[in-house]
This record gives sequence, structure tokens and C-alpha cells, in this order.
Amino acid sequence: MTQSKTVHIISHTHWDREWYLPYEKHHVRLIRLMDTLLAALEEDPDFKSFHLDGQTIILEDYLQIRPEKRVLLEQFIREGRIHVGPWYVLQDEFLTSSEANVRNLLYGFQDAAKFGAVSRTGYFPDSFGNMGQAPQLLRQAGIGNAVFGRGVKPTGFNNEVSESAAYESPYSEMIWEAPDGSRVLGILFANWYSNGNEIPADPAEAQAYWNRKLKEAGSFASTPHLLLMNGCDHQPVQRNVTDAIKTAEKLFPQHRFIHSNFTEYIEAVSAAVPENLSVVRGELRSQHTDGWSTLVNTASSRVYLKQLNNRGQTLLEKVAEPLAVFAHLTGKASYPHHLLEYAWKTLMQNHPHDSICGCSVDEVHEEMVTRFAKSRHVAEAIAGDSLAVLAEETDTHMVAKFLQADEGAYPFVVFNTTGWKRSGMVTADIELERIYFGSGQSFPVMKNKLRQLPLGQLLLLDPDGAIIPFSYEDQGIAFGYDLPEDRFRQPYFTRKITLMFEAEDVPALGQKAYVLIRGGQEADTAGDGSAADPPKTHRPASLVTGRRSMENEYLAVTIEANGSVTLKDKTTGSTFRDLCIYEDSGDIGNEYMYRQPDGDVPITTRNALASISLAEDEPYRASFDIRHTLHLPVSAEDKLGQEQRELVWFTGRNACRSSKTLEFCIHTRVTLERGGRGLEVESSFVNEADDHRLRMLFQTGIASPVHKADSVFEAAERSNLPAAEWANPSNCHHQQSFVSIRDERHGLTVANQGLPEYEIIPDETPIIAVTLLRAVGEMGDWGHFPTPGAQCHGKHTVRLKVIPFGESSREGGMGPIDETVSMIHAQQFQVPWSVQQTGVHGGSLPAVHSYLDWTGEDLIFSALKMSRDTGCIIARWYHIAHSASTLTVKPSFMFREARRSNIMEAPLEPSSLDAITVRPAEIITLSLALSE
Repeated sequence: MTQSKTVHIISHTHWDREWYLPYEKHHVRLIRLMDTLLAALEEDPDFKSFHLDGQTIILEDYLQIRPEKRVLLEQFIREGRIHVGPWYVLQDEFLTSSEANVRNLLYGFQDAAKFGAVSRTGYFPDSFGNMGQAPQLLRQAGIGNAVFGRGVKPTGFNNEVSESAAYESPYSEMIWEAPDGSRVLGILFANWYSNGNEIPADPAEAQAYWNRKLKEAGSFASTPHLLLMNGCDHQPVQRNVTDAIKTAEKLFPQHRFIHSNFTEYIEAVSAAVPENLSVVRGELRSQHTDGWSTLVNTASSRVYLKQLNNRGQTLLEKVAEPLAVFAHLTGKASYPHHLLEYAWKTLMQNHPHDSICGCSVDEVHEEMVTRFAKSRHVAEAIAGDSLAVLAEETDTHMVAKFLQADEGAYPFVVFNTTGWKRSGMVTADIELERIYFGSGQSFPVMKNKLRQLPLGQLLLLDPDGAIIPFSYEDQGIAFGYDLPEDRFRQPYFTRKITLMFEAEDVPALGQKAYVLIRGGQEADTAGDGSAADPPKTHRPASLVTGRRSMENEYLAVTIEANGSVTLKDKTTGSTFRDLCIYEDSGDIGNEYMYRQPDGDVPITTRNALASISLAEDEPYRASFDIRHTLHLPVSAEDKLGQEQRELVWFTGRNACRSSKTLEFCIHTRVTLERGGRGLEVESSFVNEADDHRLRMLFQTGIASPVHKADSVFEAAERSNLPAAEWANPSNCHHQQSFVSIRDERHGLTVANQGLPEYEIIPDETPIIAVTLLRAVGEMGDWGHFPTPGAQCHGKHTVRLKVIPFGESSREGGMGPIDETVSMIHAQQFQVPWSVQQTGVHGGSLPAVHSYLDWTGEDLIFSALKMSRDTGCIIARWYHIAHSASTLTVKPSFMFREARRSNIMEAPLEPSSLDAITVRPAEIITLSLALSE
């Protein structure tokens, strides 16, 4: 006799906000769907509930058109008939930052709560792989489950789990464990999230339907509770689903059919799962599959979007938020929760997996560029307002003792919003004098006065009066304007110069003031635009050591004749050769997947001859320009277009690259700063070719079977080689800010800005390959959708940094830095310096100041912000090592109470800040209540 089953039918739609149609066309369809849903709930009491795809942005999008439906929506959400949240959007987890993933959950919770209830289902229906720390994030948010569609290979009820048990399960139910040991009940859509779509109400059709569906669901279920997902991508509401359920009850009386929801289903499964469920651990990226359906190459589709996203995320979480905290602590500014929420939400509207992945039609991604700009403009305004407050509150009277009677002083403050002490090259625009249009002078008179302003002898001093080497560019006369809060706009002309210098030891989460002094004596620029050496001042020796070489205290750099770089780490004696080699190959895949044509031989610069020239020789840095000219096929041959139109699946295509070629010029600048521990690499090129992929290769010279990559709240360790069943010739992975490889003696970290795809190429020693550009002409997936915009024509600029390391426990003196410090440098590489000019005045802030000092080994600082709900300062770190660490925090501001918190910013148990134990891989958040 067939065992009785309970069949949980969950009505839903998976709503890709934009994809094969532009947003507004999907938006129109969403309005129809929601109108239909509300009518179904009103008219059919047996239509119990609807799962609204785990993302609250659907509510915003609907109410934008139907604001009069809010009361009805709230009613059904409170009654548990519409389930919303916990996310704001269904993001791609690996292409959005750690803090963006947290904000997504935080704003999703807050928005769902406004409507009466939050769905506590960890919903990842179509993520292109799942982040390893998801169980810890969910647990901290009070969610004990994760429901996902990719990343684990189901083997079936009667199959043994192989040695690949970390990524396989015989059941659709399993335990998913984060690196810190946090566990949730994982539920895999083994038959996808559409396995109960369009249930027939007709008995004859239903008989065949249910015979098949019950068998499929039962083959993976570990309990008598079977999950049937009644919906799919943009699926309209099935209005007669209750009739279809009644038909099923008559045909299969031995089973129980219910119109269910995830809350009921998960409660039932949790009570019935066997004790010996498989445990899958960490990242779930379909490691043990054939490798063709992981969709990892969405990490390189439309790279320009990834770069814009990296810039926007960094500006919000690593600049605007901490600066707003600093300004709030002065008592002179309110923390702009409302503006930050708007900026974050605008940014996150680009984070759905079909948006940030670059795998939609061109209109979608054109609109994304505008959203990125909108979010960035708000973040820049927040940062600018905060900087103005902070600079005005900084005591710059220290400059007075350095001044002579005929000199002028121009103080400015440099802000380091990273979590560690920082040194590096800073660019500062300094305004020497301005004349307002309202001064009564004519334009010619105003401009003539500014033009004749003598620069004289220029000196740059730090707060102790030490003279800082610098160079400058005279920007001449510029137009500007003020926008006062109490009067009309005030335009003016100004005379500006741009300073470039190396700032040293700017405190973590802090600031350091400098002053430019303009004397009465004309500067001797020697024709090179740089300030003359001040009297009795030692000018540091040049970093340039030869026609193609440069060197600082730590690193020696040689550019070889082929344009590759040889880098010697003087602190360890290690030499890395064949760095920065370019490789171009054909791509007949699509926005989802890279596919190299059969027989295609990559074109590289390994045996090329490069043009090399000195670009910069300043006291604080040196740079060389390297120029390559490659002859690339203009595109794939015409056969590719035919295969695309005929829907030939990309793995079966036979098109090759065209025999017609064009010149492809690459300009590379490699830069070494005087105190730099890494070599900065900037590459620029204009792409006019189609159907190809450009990468930069770094020969590591390091024998290791594994490597680490920056991922969401972890430095994930990954194997260099794929699993045995991996058939895809490509083995690309996701990264956030770096990939790193090491042996017992030394290692190499390659950092990037917004280049999230890399591959470890097997060789005598592994090669790190970072994708710079991937150009394709179709969306792919289920139909023919041409995407000429995905060919990415036009100018592109990418930035990387190569950081060698050794075995030192900490950075200091001439010793090597260790792997953790190299990762810290990679994190700082993402974050721009902030600079604000000010006047000579007193203030509550000293010239050198840290707002929050801390220590802790192997901890990565992640966030400094304020909680909207509690008004507390929120600070967050995560641990990247396998052993426990101790965190000590020393705020410079008065606070009433310190508590441990979670990612939802709820204060938990009281905490001392002297020695906080941090577990391996733990995400730790502190909540500091400010004094009244």
C-alpha cells in the first residue's frame, strides 16, 4: 500500500523584476498579477495563501501604481495569506558585497514589518550559487532555514552519497552549515521551484500529472511531506488552484493535499526529518556537477556594471556611512537615515540576479547605469555634507606657528574611512582664492586678479611641521558656486591647484590635517610643474632605478621587453615573474556562460614586443607606461548568428572566430608608491571587437593545491582543480576584492576593483587569470534575445594591485607582511581617500584623530553606521582565520552602554570592549548606545 503523504502546494510567482523585458514592461505585468491575486484572496476563501517571492520590493513596485490597495495588502499580510520578505530584492549573493547582503535583509525586514508580518523563510530560489556564510546571516536574523534552487547535487532517495558529501545530499532536505558552525535546515528545490506549476483541474489530465509529480517529489523527500511549488518565472496566479486541489483529493484519497505556505511546510518537515540528514558546508556553487550550468560567467558579463556596483557599494558602506557617523558624533549633524535608505535601495534595485549578473536585454542594463548614478550622487552628497562639518570642527590652529608674515595658509583634512591605519597617495584640490560674482567686479577684472595670483614658494606640512614632498598641477581659473541654506546660490570664480602627495599613517577610521603654505617667493618649478625643494629640505631619492625598473624599500619592479612584470619582494627574497600578461580568446557563449570555440588558440602578449616608457618620477611614486597592439578577430564568424537564431545550445555550437582582424591597443600603467607594499596596475583599452574575452594572467610560481578568494564575510578556501565530474573546460570562480595563493614560505595576493571573475589555470605552478572584459551578443537561456550592448564596445579602464607577502605576524619596518595584511591592503585598495579643505580655526577635533580604534588579529573591519531603530553606533567585523581571536575596541566618543548585536542591529547581551572573544569565521557586531 502506498504510504500516505501530505502534499504542500505553495502558490507563488518568481518575479524577476527585469530580465527578458525591460523593467516597466515587467512592471505592467506585475500590476495585473497583483490585482488578480488580491481578487483571488477576496473571492475564494479556500485560496489560503500566496508566497510573494521573498522580496518586499514587489510591494513598492505595486503600490507605486496602486497606492489605494495598501490597506487591503496590509490586511492579507497580517492574516498570513500573503507572505512577504525577508529580502528587499532577490540578489545575486556573490556579486553584491557583504554589507549589501546585510542591508538587503535589514531593509526587507523593516519593510515587511510595516505591512504587519515578515516571512522567516531564508529564500534563495534562483541564486547563481549560495554564499557560505548564509546560515550564519540567517541565524543572526532569527531564521532557521534556507530554501534554495542551486548549489547542491541531489542524488535521490536510493543513492549513496559519494565522497563529495560536502556538496551532495540524497534528499531535498539537509543541514547547511556556515564556516562558523551555524546551522540551518536546508531545503533544495530538487525538482525546481516550478514543480507544481499549472496543476490541472480536469480529472484525466490531473491523473497523469499527479502520477508523475508525486513520484518526482517523493524520490528526493526525506519525510512524508512533499513540496509542490505552484508557480514559475512571472507566472500568473492560478485562480482555479483550489479546484485543482479538490480534484487531486478525489483521485488520490490516500494522500492529503493542502494549499500551504512555507511556514507550515517547514514546521512539518522539521518535525519529521531523520536524524542522519547530510551536512553540506560552506559555499554551494554546484562544485560537483558537469560545470555547464553554474552560470558563473555572469560574473564577467558586462563588466562595466560590476565596476559601477563596486564603486557604489564602496561609496555607501565605506565612505558615506562612516563619515556620517563621524559628523553625527560632533553634535553638529544628524545621521541621514532617510537618505542612506534611499541610496541603498536605489543601488539594490540593480542587485537582482538577472540585473547585476548582466544577463538581461540591453534596455535593462541601460536603466541600471542611471540607477547607479542616482545612488552614487546621493552618497556623494551625504559624504560632502559630512566632510564640511568635520573639517569645520577640526582644530587647524597648529598651522599658525609655521607661518611667516607674508605667507598664506590653506589647511585641509585627509580622512581614512577604512578600519586600519593607512598610508598612500592622496590627491587634493586646493582653492587658493575665490571672488564671488556679487563682489561688484567685472568678469575680466575678477579673472585677471586670479590669473595674476603669485604661487610663490609652496610648502606642504603635516601637523608636526614636517615638510611633505609633493607635486601639483595648476588648474587655473574655475567656476564654482555655493548653495547656502538661507539664501540664493552664490557663484564665483576661483584659482585652484591639485596637490599629489603621500599621506603617512592616517589613523584608522580617522583623519589627519595638513596645510599648504604659499609664500612670497616665486617657486622654481624647473619646468616640470612640481614645487621646488624648500631650503634645507632633503628631496627623497627617485624610485626609478633604470630604463624599465623602479624600486622602493620593499619591492623591486622590472618591466620585461614583452611588457610583463617581474616583481621581487625584497622582504622575503621571492621573485614573481610573468605577471600582467594579457590573454584574449573567442567566446561563442552568452551572457550566462563563456564558451571558447573548438580549436581556438588564445592570443597573448607572452611573446609580444611592448612599447615601454617612463610616465612618472615623483618623490612619492613612479610609473611606467606599457603599450601593446594585438591583432584580434573582429568577431566570431557569421555562423554564430545563425546558431543563435536557431537556438543551438551554446555547448553544441561550432562557430569559430573570424579571419578578419582589427588592431586592439592596450595601455597599461604600473605604479609603485614610495611606501607601497604592492604594485598598482591600471589597464585601458577601447573595445571594438565582438565575441571575445580578455584576461590578465599572473604566474604565481607557488606550488599549492588550494587558494583563497574574498567572498561574503569570509576568505573562502577553494580547490585549484575542479571535481572529477566537471566537464566544462573553464573553471571560473567569483571573487570580491582579491584572490590569494600561498605556500609555507610566501604568497601572492591579486586585488581588483569591480572585476569579480577569476580562474586558477593549472600549470607548473598555478596562474591567476582575472577577467577584464567579456563581449557576447545574446542573452541566452530560453530563447533568442540579441544583446548588442553586451559586446561592451567603447573605452574600458580596469585597476588591479599585486601584493606579495611572507610569514611575518604583522606589518612593520622592513619585514614582510603576512597573508592577512595583504588582504587588508586589498580591502583598502577599494576605498578612496576623502579630502576637505577648510580654514584656520579652532575646533573640537584634533588635527590627528581616530573616532574608533580597535585591535584584533585576523579580523576584517566591515561597517560603521547608525541603527535607525535604536540610534546606536553599529560596528561590525568578521573573522577570516580558523582559530579564535580577541577584539579590543576603544571609541574616542562617550557612550552609555556597549552590547553584542546581530546583523539586524538588535542589542543583545552587554559587552565589555576590552577583550571580546571572536570565534573562527564569526561575524561580530557591536551596538554602542550614545550618552544622552
